[in-house]
Amino acid sequence: MQMIHLTSAQDVGELAIIKSLLDGNRIAYVIHGEHVSSLYPGMPFFLSRVMVHVSDQTRAAILLSRLRLSIRETSA
Repeated sequence: MQMIHLTSAQDVGELAIIKSLLDGNRIAYVIHGEHVSSLYPGMPFFLSRVMVHVSDQTRAAILLSRLRLSIRETSA
């Protein structure tokens, strides 16, 4: 199955939320650089890349956009 880049997490907290969201919706994923990014927090070239199956990309992107929208609304 072909995997496609969904998003990059800025830190381990954001990655945990994304993983929980995908797990809760039974969307399979792979994380590239999950542990390396925790060694060097805040370094833009050590981001954790979240990959999902091509067939799940649209659904995962919608879920992620709703999450980011709710974060923006509460912090504004």
